[in-house]
Amino acid sequence: MKINRLKVILAEKEKTNKWLAEKLGKSDVTVSRWCTNEVQPSMETLLEIAKLLDVDIKELLNSSK
Repeated sequence: MKINRLKVILAEKEKTNKWLAEKLGKSDVTVSRWCTNEVQPSMETLLEIAKLLDVDIKELLNSSK
C-alpha cells in the first residue's frame, strides 16, 4: 500500500534521496525505503521533511478517500 508520496514530492522539488538523507541525518537506505513505501517515517520525521521541502505535510501523504 502506497501511504506516502515522498518519491513524487522529491522529484517535483528536484531533490534527491541522498540530499534528504543528509538533511535528516539518516542513511540513504532509510530514505530509499520510505520512497518505495517499504516502511514509513514517523509523524515527527514527516513534519521535518515537509519543512525541508516547503510543503504542507498533507502533500506527503496519499489520501485515504
